[in-house]
Amino acid sequence: MEISFAHGGDVKSFAKELNCFMEEVIDLSSNINFIKPDIDIDFNKLDISSYPSYDELYLCISNLYNVELNQLELFNGGSSAIFSLFRTFDTKHCYIYSPAYLEYKKAAIKFDYTIDYINRFVEIEKDVLPNSLVVFVNPSTPDGTFYDIDKLMNIWIEKNCTILIDESFLDFTSFKSVTKYLDTYDKLYILKSLTKFYSSAGIRLGTIISSKNNIEKLKEFEPMWKISQFDQEYIKSVTKDKNFIKISKAINIRNKELLIDVLNKSKYISHILPSSANYVLVQLKNINANEFQELLKPYKIMIRDCSNFDFLDDSFIRVAVKSEKYLNKLKIALESIKK
Repeated sequence: MEISFAHGGDVKSFAKELNCFMEEVIDLSSNINFIKPDIDIDFNKLDISSYPSYDELYLCISNLYNVELNQLELFNGGSSAIFSLFRTFDTKHCYIYSPAYLEYKKAAIKFDYTIDYINRFVEIEKDVLPNSLVVFVNPSTPDGTFYDIDKLMNIWIEKNCTILIDESFLDFTSFKSVTKYLDTYDKLYILKSLTKFYSSAGIRLGTIISSKNNIEKLKEFEPMWKISQFDQEYIKSVTKDKNFIKISKAINIRNKELLIDVLNKSKYISHILPSSANYVLVQLKNINANEFQELLKPYKIMIRDCSNFDFLDDSFIRVAVKSEKYLNKLKIALESIKK
């Protein structure tokens, strides 16, 4: 059976199918922050005639995540970082705590890993083999659960595992990073993706945080220039917006409550899982994800079918937190659907 690695956010194809403009689509499938930071850049005045220098960008990211400059490496997006890591790890046995971001599965298959999928909903404490790779997304996707993984970290460390923690959505929370383990364990890698929180999926920047030695080894396989001047100037600018983090978190929390209220009033919703991120995983009732999406198409509303995630079936969808305007349109649609 062919494996699907499809993601949410394909607005262009959705609009083409509906024969409408992309601007008309209400995209509730993409988990990119709908709050946008203020930027102060005139891209027309950027000097792009010379090769970029990344010193200021590295310092910016170092300060943002409170790690040393020699503890981080930057990549052309989070997916690029994942593939670079899987190409260089010295183990070929991988445990993916699932459901999880599908690029981990894709990378593990591409580089011929033996893969075990651990259903974190029911067997999160399942035993793992020593010296293996463990992948844990925290907060998780597609449900947004944040896990206190200190107990798991100690188990993995005792077994000398290579540990990859994906914290792409941690910025939406007030929880602490596992960076505290960097000084005591040298086989830990942490993935950060600024583009989720800073609403810039089109700007490609992913960060791997690890020990100095691990970062030096990663750099050996990386090209000299891989991030454009446009990408780095954008990131440097948005991280200067000091009010953005507080404002964005507050609005996302408020609008998530509104989203949950809207969904709970629908006859098609069976269960909504608690989430610490900017999206919720929803189990449908008496209808599957494809049928539910068809009902929403007349309203140009797009949701994420989660049936291609491990351990989920076609009764699950992900709905992202968006503007109050969009959520009110979802409310109207759900109240208007007749079936």
